Amino acid sequence: MRYGVSRRDFIRMTALASGALPLSRVGVFSQGGSKMKRTGAPKKVIVVGAGLAGLSAAYELTEAGHDVSVLEAQMRPGGRALTLREPFSDGLYANVGPIHFPDTHNFTVKYAKLFNVPLEPETWNPDLASIHQIRGKRILMRNGLDTSDWPDSFTPEEKKLGFWGMLERYLKPGLDEMAVNPAAPDWHVGSLKKYDEMSYVDFLRAQGASPGAIILLTIGWWGLWGDGPATVSALAVLRDKAHEFEGNEWYRIKGGNDLLPKAIAQGLSDKIRYGAPVVRIEQNDEGVRVVFLQSGTHHTLEANYLICAIPFSVLRGLEISPSFSPGKQRAIDELPYFSVARVSMQCRKRFWVEQGLHGSASTDLPIQTISHVTAYQPGPRGILQSYTGGPDARRLMELSESERIRFTLEQMEKVFPEIRENFEGGVSKLWDEDPWARGASSWYRPGQMTELWPHIARVEGRIHFAGDHTSAWIRWMQGALESGNRVAREVNEAV
Repeated sequence: MRYGVSRRDFIRMTALASGALPLSRVGVFSQGGSKMKRTGAPKKVIVVGAGLAGLSAAYELTEAGHDVSVLEAQMRPGGRALTLREPFSDGLYANVGPIHFPDTHNFTVKYAKLFNVPLEPETWNPDLASIHQIRGKRILMRNGLDTSDWPDSFTPEEKKLGFWGMLERYLKPGLDEMAVNPAAPDWHVGSLKKYDEMSYVDFLRAQGASPGAIILLTIGWWGLWGDGPATVSALAVLRDKAHEFEGNEWYRIKGGNDLLPKAIAQGLSDKIRYGAPVVRIEQNDEGVRVVFLQSGTHHTLEANYLICAIPFSVLRGLEISPSFSPGKQRAIDELPYFSVARVSMQCRKRFWVEQGLHGSASTDLPIQTISHVTAYQPGPRGILQSYTGGPDARRLMELSESERIRFTLEQMEKVFPEIRENFEGGVSKLWDEDPWARGASSWYRPGQMTELWPHIARVEGRIHFAGDHTSAWIRWMQGALESGNRVAREVNEAV
């Protein structure tokens, strides 16, 4: 909601954070969890994947005195916490994975503080407008949205409610039913199954939203789910929004999000093997055995336990012996992953600020959204980035790099006509193309949370599972880090 919508105003108006949701507020100065003490003799542990989940698990186990080895297929740590610094000028950079996080994300804050990674608060200039653009009509939005200027029809009640009122009217009832903290260990989907059985669009329609209101509440940033809001479980969206509305202040990692995994990895450098993709995982009653490639040669590594901290979209391509349980294997095979394209366009000057615009836009164009990703970076130059999901992202995959840049420029020009005369160059990141991610994040189709969620994080023998897909905070750094702490405790306490 940061893009064109003030979370603080929304929370104040809807009272989502003042009794409607019993979610814990940990605050920006709190840290996630206490220091883990080793249980029993030191264990030998293999961690597959040096993303934030694998790194945090490896760090916690190492600190507790266990013998840890990390296998990472790439030549860098961080996984999807990726920051692009090339081909940009003047020291500019663009995050193409996570963007920011609220003060309630205690594990993210914990590791930033622990490794002296600088944070900077996000501020929203109310004098700068964001843009809603639909059917060729460009609507400016500052402290709300004038629904009388919207090209779709609203009911008389919706026109009186306005944008903020519609959010309260249509989202709050579902959020109020999240009676149990959706991040609690005992959270389950059984009592909320009715929301899992419908799509997010169906949920809004069931709340009485008009076709115009549904468009308003699913366009741009609100629609970046799966293959579109009509394809994703309403329960998955509501759980994510419950976490999102919990925050009051929002932060970024100053200098780029990749600084966090790099800092954690630096302390584990002697335990990490880069360029070491795993091809086979074996286990028996005595331990685990991993086969991985390095320098074109197969190598093996044995341990007491294994932490699998790679996406299911990648895990499904590995050989597993013996096979996982049917429920786990079904979750691995069927959990879908979100197609995302991030195209970053460097401009000679930040012309949009001169025009009183923030640089963010929600549109019905094929690029879907635009944001100014260098708003907190110095200098006259700036980067506008499109964030495209679902089928539109996959269509970009069919184009060459130069064609993607040209297409994005043409689409952005419809929202920011001055971009062509200021454009200097760009670069794309399509997460489906990344062989070590194969998608930007997991998501759930209607009915899938009920069926798959109980199996996602469940231990299989001596193999434990981490990653944001195993956490309540899907798509967030918090989810990856929290899951790493969870599996570290599981392995530490395993007998």
